[in-house]
Amino acid sequence: MTAFNPAKFLSIIALLMLTLTACSKYEPVSVDQCAKVVSNARKVMGSSADSKSEMMKQCKAATDQERGCANVATTKADLMRCSM
Repeated sequence: MTAFNPAKFLSIIALLMLTLTACSKYEPVSVDQCAKVVSNARKVMGSSADSKSEMMKQCKAATDQERGCANVATTKADLMRCSM
């Protein structure tokens, strides 16, 4: 068994925190950009997408951060993380 290495442990923790932070920060997108956000979300969702009018309602109710997340999503899993 190897000895505990505090420097290695701290670097792993720092890397984990950086990764989690980087994955949860998105450029805020204002409500007036909903058409663009919905267009991207519909492209990602394909045939399983809700109607455009329903998605516009969801977009307008979302936060700037949630819209930013949906705006850069490239997979359905990405969209699920946006909580829109």
